[in-house]
Amino acid sequence: MLSTRWRTGALVAAAAVLGSLTPAAAEPRIMACGDRAFNAEAVLSGSTWTARNGGRTVYTGGDLRAAVQAAVNSLAAGRTSKQWVLVRGNGSMSAGSRISLPSYTGIDVCGTINVTGSGSGDQAPIYSRGTRDVEVRYLSVTGRPLYGIFMRNVDNLVLGQIDMRLSGGLGVRIDNRGNTSVRSRNIRIDNVFVSGAGSHAVETYGVDGLTIGTVTARSVGESGLLLNDTINATVGTVDAENAGAGTGYAAFRTANRNGRIGNGYPANVRVGTVRARGGGRGVFCVSESGGLVIDRVDIANTGNNSVLIENCHHVNLAAQSGTVTGGGEIRLAARSEFPNNSDITVQNLTVNNSSVRESPCGTNTTFRNIRLNNSTSNVCP
Repeated sequence: MLSTRWRTGALVAAAAVLGSLTPAAAEPRIMACGDRAFNAEAVLSGSTWTARNGGRTVYTGGDLRAAVQAAVNSLAAGRTSKQWVLVRGNGSMSAGSRISLPSYTGIDVCGTINVTGSGSGDQAPIYSRGTRDVEVRYLSVTGRPLYGIFMRNVDNLVLGQIDMRLSGGLGVRIDNRGNTSVRSRNIRIDNVFVSGAGSHAVETYGVDGLTIGTVTARSVGESGLLLNDTINATVGTVDAENAGAGTGYAAFRTANRNGRIGNGYPANVRVGTVRARGGGRGVFCVSESGGLVIDRVDIANTGNNSVLIENCHHVNLAAQSGTVTGGGEIRLAARSEFPNNSDITVQNLTVNNSSVRESPCGTNTTFRNIRLNNSTSNVCP
């Protein structure tokens, strides 16, 4: 069954909100998985899945994927407003298959999808391409998918409470690689938990307009959150433990001109908190990325650089506060194939048992309010 942690989290969040409202305004409504009107459903009873739309049965059998797809396919053709599918029950599907969501589709998966076997290409338990107004409000995935969720060239996407406890693959990928002339736009991710992925917990590429609440990554092979060529992004918290161990990936990484708008780097990628424990790097900005503000960092005992800013522009690290303890150094660096760093500010940091180094010297680099405890600093004047 779906974990109760989302219900608990929803109750806590609702209580906080209600506490700030006047009695007249407070009308509590806790939306748990399946606690909404739906148009079609796929329900497991014993070993049999049954998909229905109203009084019409559209599938009966033992195949979770076929049942859910039949329920999705039974929704009104040509619709211009969102219709919903409810899934109740646990089941398995092949890593070489996918459930495809067309435009104006919402889904609640009140159960766990376990991914088995192997596959190749763009396969995922939840998949959508060239669509708009798709919402995955609840989803729990186990096993070894190629991708837990794969979304390509999508607009107005919402991912709600996503839980993936994997033994490989990549958690969530949202990109525009089907048609790079247009970006995926207006993407919202509320809360994602990913453990055990062989690659990233969450990755975007070619997105304009991204809002993320929390990404929690545990023992993933690469980054906790990786933003590629993504602009106008707001992230609440990246919380990663043992992300990218033995690699150059990071709890939070930006790459491939992430944050670049036209030829400039206005502040358009904003992160509230990056927390990193162990793993590879803590924060990594690379390959002409920038326009980045990280308000708070809490980084300890990384196996590579605590922070690496390499060939980036207009970056403000620890705009409010930060602590870096042990692990690799805080480093500003550059590769010869890209322009050197420019307009980098590192501030408001307490550095314990580590070091701060800039080499080569960037343009308009600022270090201020850095407290060194058993640490060294070797930066340009």
